[in-house]
Amino acid sequence: MSKIGKLPIIIPNGVIVTQIDNLIVVKGPKAELRQQISPVIKIEIKKNELIVYRLNDEKKSKALHGLYRSLVNNMIVGVSKGYKKELELVGIGYRVMNTGNLLNFALGYTHNIYLQLPIEINVETRNERNKNPLIILESANKQLLGQACAKIRSFRKVDPYKGKGIRFVGEMFRKKSGKSTNK
Repeated sequence: MSKIGKLPIIIPNGVIVTQIDNLIVVKGPKAELRQQISPVIKIEIKKNELIVYRLNDEKKSKALHGLYRSLVNNMIVGVSKGYKKELELVGIGYRVMNTGNLLNFALGYTHNIYLQLPIEINVETRNERNKNPLIILESANKQLLGQACAKIRSFRKVDPYKGKGIRFVGEMFRKKSGKSTNK
């Protein structure tokens, strides 16, 4: 039995979980999310608890058991509390501005980079004097939020020598010493 898959999911007040064949629909105060479930996985919904079962002990169904339990749990947390990620731009002259869900990056390239985010993601940018510019992303969909953060980080990866680039707020990274310190 999967360690993660056998754990029950507590459904908080204000969240409604319905199952239509192999489709799970989770409605809450923040959003409504849908997830298609594999036919080898069975979901049982009780009063305020949701339990994920697998129909057989094949290798594929064992692998999907914990996965779908985590996906459904992320959906329930997302529609009730939501997810929030903060990214900071570290580097001289790095700037970001937004108009709605369109982000405009100035990252030291010869041109600005424009990124249109999905409407499910709320974006806020902060440019304060003597502080690194911040991008605050909020969404009920954890997977979509993670993809957006990965796309933004890919524009300017953190340089291991100078520390410049786009990173999460509070993220630790190992800074390499240059060639002059080896003497």
